Amino acid sequence: MILSWRRRKSTRHANKKKEFFAGENLDMGMEEIAVPTHFRCPISLDLMKDPVTLSTGMTYDRSSIEKWIETGNRTCPATNQELKSFDQIPNHALRRMIQDWCVENRSYGIERIPTPRIPVTKYEVSRICERIAAAAQRRDGRKCGELVGKIKAWAKESERNKKCMVENGIGCCLSAVFDSFASISTEDHVEILLEILSVLPWMFPVSEEGQSKLGSAGSLRCFLSFLEGKDLSARQNAVLVLRKLLSLDQKHVDDFVESEGAIEALVGIIREPISPAATKAALTSVLFMISSPSAASDEIRSRFVELGLVSLLLEIIVDAERRLCERALGVLEGLCDCKQGKDKALENALTMPVLVKKILRISELATEFSIAIIWKLCRIETEESILIEALQVGAFQKLLVLLQVGCGDGIKEKVTDLLKLFNLHTSKVDCVNSSMDFRYLKRPFLG
Repeated sequence: MILSWRRRKSTRHANKKKEFFAGENLDMGMEEIAVPTHFRCPISLDLMKDPVTLSTGMTYDRSSIEKWIETGNRTCPATNQELKSFDQIPNHALRRMIQDWCVENRSYGIERIPTPRIPVTKYEVSRICERIAAAAQRRDGRKCGELVGKIKAWAKESERNKKCMVENGIGCCLSAVFDSFASISTEDHVEILLEILSVLPWMFPVSEEGQSKLGSAGSLRCFLSFLEGKDLSARQNAVLVLRKLLSLDQKHVDDFVESEGAIEALVGIIREPISPAATKAALTSVLFMISSPSAASDEIRSRFVELGLVSLLLEIIVDAERRLCERALGVLEGLCDCKQGKDKALENALTMPVLVKKILRISELATEFSIAIIWKLCRIETEESILIEALQVGAFQKLLVLLQVGCGDGIKEKVTDLLKLFNLHTSKVDCVNSSMDFRYLKRPFLG
């Protein structure tokens, strides 16, 4: 029995040696094999996966020549001739030769390149826009859904396809179709509306005509309906589209603010987070609304405060990643422009400790927002207690460090003003937090 075990062990050892030397020979073979020169892209010198021929007759790998043209070059890399056309004609014969060569040399570990999908063309985009518009005019939601599905399939194939569709106006077309069905009835056409909504987030920028369609009363009602619904995907897509729409024109902001339930819907997205992207989009939308130059801006801020947004923001700021933290601080700073916002911030025990902690911890922008909020809260004459609380959690030391590491002129004025206020109350503080040392001097921002 011992002998048989030894035999098995020696056999396994011999097999391992064979595998080792076989692998070594394979590696040597791969090093020895040479890729034919005409199979290599003249730009990258790598084996071409999707060879295309230019008007000069030279062939390149599609990804390489596209990058060359996108960087502003207008000549053929190999011949230096000016390109009369940027058309890229697939070289099927060469691609099949490369594939055959890969198959012949698969014993050297070379894998056959897959047959590339032909990128979508401007004509195809124009044609599908016409078909979708015609189907929408007939109120044929099913056909529209099929065509939108084809658009989604194109988008999945490559970023190039997405870019081609955006540049050739498919966003404007879908915006018009969305408005068309939304203006009739969201409930009756919910399937096609959801399908269009799923592709709209990457359709921006859209033309002014497309913006007007998405900003129509019918479209805004539809967005609100999805924001308030239970479909998480629809809620996320709706707030992503809404954020981009509001960033384009103040009129869209004003129209959305006037929509019944708009403020409540955004707070709902923040209170019950779907994803970081959705929360950021909701916070950015809130920022557009509370920064509105309209006379009703104070009323808008007050409404957000009444819905508990201040406490929600503080909970986010505690441990959010940088971008999300910056947006939350930006919104909180805007809410502190109204009395109700300041009062709610002062009532919350988290406010001062969290704001002081974020100084010099997240990013320069987060520091500026934190300083601005503290400055607004500490300038309330009747609130001496907030100054003492700020001192107790180390605000004085943090501000001194900030002055030493340097900051912008705008924030520097607030820092100086705060230090003057704090200096009047330092004698009233029994124990100032000594944990805030000068370790930030060599690395002022960690974001």
